[in-house]
Amino acid sequence: MAGTVQESPTEPDPGAPGGSVVTSDGGSTGRVGDRVFAGLSVGSAVLIVIVLAGVAIFLLEQGLPALGNSGESAYGKDNIWAYVGPLLFGTLLAALIAMIIATPLAIGVALVISHYAPRRIATAFGWLIDLLAAIPSVVYGLWGINFLALNLVPVYNWMGDNLGWLPFFEGPVPNSGRTMMTGGIVLAVMALPIITAICREIFAQTPKMHQEAALALGATRWEMIRMTVFPYARSGMFSAVLLGLGRALGETMAIALVLPPSVLVSFNLITAEGASSTIAANIANNFGNASGSKVDTLIFSGLVLFVITFAVNFLGRAIAARGQVKG
Repeated sequence: MAGTVQESPTEPDPGAPGGSVVTSDGGSTGRVGDRVFAGLSVGSAVLIVIVLAGVAIFLLEQGLPALGNSGESAYGKDNIWAYVGPLLFGTLLAALIAMIIATPLAIGVALVISHYAPRRIATAFGWLIDLLAAIPSVVYGLWGINFLALNLVPVYNWMGDNLGWLPFFEGPVPNSGRTMMTGGIVLAVMALPIITAICREIFAQTPKMHQEAALALGATRWEMIRMTVFPYARSGMFSAVLLGLGRALGETMAIALVLPPSVLVSFNLITAEGASSTIAANIANNFGNASGSKVDTLIFSGLVLFVITFAVNFLGRAIAARGQVKG
């Protein structure tokens, strides 16, 4: 009809965040899906913080009373640190072995996937590496004790015969192969997919123009990687190693199955009688039979592990974030 004013239909505003719809009066209505996703994201983040805070409070409340434990309540040690110290040493030693093995292997695999292998092979290879992260810890432990350890016994015997003058390779070598070296190798395999996944993503983000410029100047592929990829990905590689270290530090079931129970400081990597154990493995082996103040002692050792693992992961995330900002 004449004189009737028709309202203009609502139109999506390309500049509005989330593809929101602009109405005739200039208002904006966000998409329901965007609002739901934002709410779920914020809720998940808050839930994680609450759970983490709850774990920390529990460990502090139950573990700090063990600071005065000694004698029977500290499993025969003079004080709590005499008990936790050797376990902390074993934890760090096993994680160090794992990182020495996993770091160069993970970086090499990531380079093959990102720069060397054809696309189809690289994609399939990447999926296989990622599948390693989906294998349960107890499966790694069973594999380590029933296959890897037994097959490494001849290697340990050779080390004992030819390198026995070093404190790391003194005998006797156990027939079971349950040694610190076996535990470190199992942890290396478990940390491998984490380090590889982060490194290959960082390598793939290296600016193509930098790589092509290096190749145009006559650099070989390895020289191009060394001059352009590694400098760009340095912080990401370091953070990947730290996150893999956090995975190795906190592992429980696999290392509990592989390592024999003990509380001592030992650098020997191929013996069972004088091998160190880890905090996580010690808790798994003793918590079921603990009671009274012994439970507090085990929880305190868990608090020590929690603090170290949290610090390592926090440092890795901080370095990764700083590298992204600089990039």
